[in-house]
Amino acid sequence: MAPQKSYSLETLFRALADPTRLRLLNLMNGCQEVCVCYFVEILKSSQPKISRHLAYLRRAGIVAARREGKWMHYRLVPPPSHASAAILEQTLNALRNDEKFENDHERLKLACCQPTRLISLRSAPLPLHLNP
Repeated sequence: MAPQKSYSLETLFRALADPTRLRLLNLMNGCQEVCVCYFVEILKSSQPKISRHLAYLRRAGIVAARREGKWMHYRLVPPPSHASAAILEQTLNALRNDEKFENDHERLKLACCQPTRLISLRSAPLPLHLNP
């Protein structure tokens, strides 16, 4: 999918207006990359639904993807404008302080520590963290 040619605040706000997309952004916050299989496991949603939301975030210009074999890895990318970057940063800060989103992060930590315990993650690559 080609990157979006024109960027708008409206697109950013629409991307941030969905609870699933906020949860995905929260899970990527603090990581360099997260494999889509972790999103499916943590959010207990179908892979097509997760992929559809990730595609929306990519079109909004705040998420990028990289394929490695059969695995798709996603990461946050800074929006093209300073105002948009500030909005995203404040949103991510707010998510960090919300109990529901904190619980998602805890489940991601547990999944990363024991991926073989979860059948769907047995051969999945671990998320790459910015700060080990």
